[in-house]
Amino acid sequence: MEASGQRRRPARERLLEAAAQRFYAKGVAATGIDTITADAGVAKMSLYNNFASKAELVRAYLDARHEEWLGLYRARLARAEGPAGGVLAIFDSYADHAALAYEHGFRGCGLLNAAAELPAGDEGRAVVRRHKEEVESLLRGHLEHLLPGRGEDARVLAEHLSFLLEGAIARAGLEGEGARLDRARAIAAGLLDKL
Repeated sequence: MEASGQRRRPARERLLEAAAQRFYAKGVAATGIDTITADAGVAKMSLYNNFASKAELVRAYLDARHEEWLGLYRARLARAEGPAGGVLAIFDSYADHAALAYEHGFRGCGLLNAAAELPAGDEGRAVVRRHKEEVESLLRGHLEHLLPGRGEDARVLAEHLSFLLEGAIARAGLEGEGARLDRARAIAAGLLDKL
């Protein structure tokens, strides 16, 4: 029954899901097209009917991962109270991402993991950079509401919190669980309480 349900889903959706699981668990370079098509249950031609190349599939994966994180952030933001709550919603959404059921455990930020494998100048790295810039911009926006008329202070603190978040994600990925993200959130909350 599951197999027939799997076949009814569009090939593009199944390919992206298979790529996401393999790219995150094994890495972009270590994951071949044959593995992705086998996991998706589609012919290799289906991949090329949906993506011009593996590089295009990687970019689609990175875009989908960004959108997945944005969805987690928006859900957290909807429950947040005030601008400080908005800042903490960003930390919470990364913790939510870390808590997702990964086949081989949490390995840190999937976007940064992929970017580390891509050559300088690759379009995929630009996708990752835009994601990280958007996160810092979201932090800055919340902080500008928290610190009206103190735009430069908000910018500096947003950068500081961005570095805190990225460091926590890297350590959590190395340790295979999200405790560092919880600690980073507590540090951020302490900083916000002092404003």
